[in-house]
Amino acid sequence: MPPASAAPRAPHAPRPALVGQELHLRYGRHPVVHGVTIALTPGTVTALLGPNGSGKSTVLRSLARLHPLGEGEILLDGPEGARSAALLSAKELAKALTLFSQSRTSPQGLSVRDVVAFGRHPHRRRFAGLTDADRAAIDHAMELTGVSVFAARGVGELSGGEMQRVWLASCLAQDTGIVLLDEPTNHLDLRYQIETLDLVRDLAEIHGTAVGIVLHDLDHAARIADQVILLSAGNIHAAGAAGEVLTSEHLSDVYDIPIDVTADPRSGRLRIEALGRRGIRVAAAV
Repeated sequence: MPPASAAPRAPHAPRPALVGQELHLRYGRHPVVHGVTIALTPGTVTALLGPNGSGKSTVLRSLARLHPLGEGEILLDGPEGARSAALLSAKELAKALTLFSQSRTSPQGLSVRDVVAFGRHPHRRRFAGLTDADRAAIDHAMELTGVSVFAARGVGELSGGEMQRVWLASCLAQDTGIVLLDEPTNHLDLRYQIETLDLVRDLAEIHGTAVGIVLHDLDHAARIADQVILLSAGNIHAAGAAGEVLTSEHLSDVYDIPIDVTADPRSGRLRIEALGRRGIRVAAAV
């Protein structure tokens, strides 16, 4: 046994799985992101928030090498330490991270299972068929996203919300340690919005995935985020633990509208309400 005077060792914080360091991003000659740094850690959900045009989706796309860097560096953790994402092949990068984006078109003439199977492409040898591991990953991803019931249907028969879930399943079938999600609850009805948010929490808590997610809905962010990066005009306005960033002061400043933040008395979860002019009148009347 250690001597009584020995102090307990503090647990080691996990190393970030992905770091975007001092990112400067442009559209043509127009700068849109100014020196943003973001670190995604295994088992943690990091939400990127901010008004339209604040640069949050651009930052997310840059982490997947889909938006060129003006300045800065993307680093991926590995067995031998951090590696520059710029040095990885497209296939190597796809084995490390997956991106769910809003700019996907619906392929015609394919079944739901066919589309979900796209996610296994980085793991397959050229011209090789699906392995048992591929099939298991596809089945698991479809089950998680609730699309197993229409696996044999053609994707041309699906609603926008159903197709959203199919593409999410395809991303999960890729089976990576880093998942990037750009507004995954768009076009979904209430049930599937909540189920998608629960799935994001499961990815972090159960599977140890490092999750980066862009959200518009502040209540959704309060529901699932461990860490928050709040952007304004391409700059970080505030960053840190969700409870430290999701405050009335920070949110009202960035969104330029009165926003009230309270704690739910039953769950302790933050509740966020944009007041607007009518909200102010009601509050004043009470």
